[in-house]
Amino acid sequence: MTKPIEVRNPRTGRFDYVIIPPPPKLLSQQCHRLRRSQILWKELSIEGRIEALQAWKQAILSDRHLLTEALVNDTGRLSISALEIDSFLSSIDRWCNIAPQLLQKTAKNTTIPFISLQQTAVPYPLVGVISPWNFPLLLSTIDTIPALIAGCAVIVKPSEITPRFVAPLMKTLNTIPKLRDVLTFVEGAGQTGAALIESVDLVCFTGSVETGRRVAETAARNFIPACLELGGKDPAIVLESADLDLATSAILWGSVVNSGQSCLSIERIYVAESIFEEFYHQLVAKAHHLPLAYPTITSGELGPIIAEKQAAIISDHLQDAVSKGAVIHCGGKVEELGGGWWCRPTVLTQVNHSMKVMKEETFGPIMPVMSFSTVEEAVNLANDSIYGLSAAVFAESEELALEVAQQIDVGAISINDAALTAIMYEGEKNAFKLSGMGGSRMGAAALKRFMRKKAFLIKTNSSQDPWWFDDQE
Repeated sequence: MTKPIEVRNPRTGRFDYVIIPPPPKLLSQQCHRLRRSQILWKELSIEGRIEALQAWKQAILSDRHLLTEALVNDTGRLSISALEIDSFLSSIDRWCNIAPQLLQKTAKNTTIPFISLQQTAVPYPLVGVISPWNFPLLLSTIDTIPALIAGCAVIVKPSEITPRFVAPLMKTLNTIPKLRDVLTFVEGAGQTGAALIESVDLVCFTGSVETGRRVAETAARNFIPACLELGGKDPAIVLESADLDLATSAILWGSVVNSGQSCLSIERIYVAESIFEEFYHQLVAKAHHLPLAYPTITSGELGPIIAEKQAAIISDHLQDAVSKGAVIHCGGKVEELGGGWWCRPTVLTQVNHSMKVMKEETFGPIMPVMSFSTVEEAVNLANDSIYGLSAAVFAESEELALEVAQQIDVGAISINDAALTAIMYEGEKNAFKLSGMGGSRMGAAALKRFMRKKAFLIKTNSSQDPWWFDDQE
């Protein structure tokens, strides 16, 4: 029998919720049930799948208050929870709008006059999604929706740190029989996720590099594709010509939104020497105006540190930086308030790449600012990382910013803005280095990851092919 898992409330620190992981046999049975139902789901027209997803969207809208309440209890923040739900619902509409064209069969002539080609694709039967705690709803559905609309069945294992949203979401799902039969959410920790990989045909994982390696190794052993979105240590480069008011506002948002708990957060800031002092003074002044969402959830913008283990990592990075000479200008510590862990926006200078805060993923509202003397130095510093998820470049002209951005080894670069991939999903991108592998989860390619291509090579005449053996008398 599997042991119950107690779940901590990030605002109060109390363990006030319990989940019970499914026994391995039950998990296997769920996967078999989903596979059987997927056959009919695949054969359903794209219009039928769109109809089911749109019906689910309406059911969610009717019970939105329950989903919001659960997300708030999961994460301790309100405005970002509302944004999560909006983004999730928008993704349903976006995929419903573009999928019909993307899933069309194609036919064309070939370089051989009497051979024609028809191209189609078939969905993977069962997709497994293992998602993290920082955006519980959004990151459990960002791969799920395109997989469903492609014709796959999907089983999702969200983080055991933020599982409360599953109950209200399943309540809405159970009102849509066609969708209920091909989508389910299971609760559990790493052991459940590991078991899940053994039972699916493709796995999508979002989380740490360490766990991502294990996922990739298991997937390789099972000969299934793995789409991995792992850690980030995103740099921002601010050139001498940049608009400092714009740059500081964008970088502040990109660094501390969701209290910095995002793989797309700006975690390293490199600023031209000539504007360094003015830049960090402006950044500090703006950071001072961002209050915590405490004592009430509407008191400010920044929620608590969701995962207790992450609070310890943030503290360790700050202590390491200070011990090596970093100067803190605001914030600077993780504090306990009302039982939860909180960190105010923190700006550091006198930092260098010997410090954890410049090399390892911090995942908190921490903004280390370092000066550079040449653009070449800035690019080298930005590329001095095991990660390659995204970045930002600020300059007076788009042309100059793009010239610098071309040299940065990451998958997506915001120009004169920050963390735009958290807002706009159209741009296809890959994760570089240890930030992940697999196809893009953005743009049209996000749908095509869930399809296996098939080619029909059709002989269109009855004459002998020139490469056949000559007829023997």
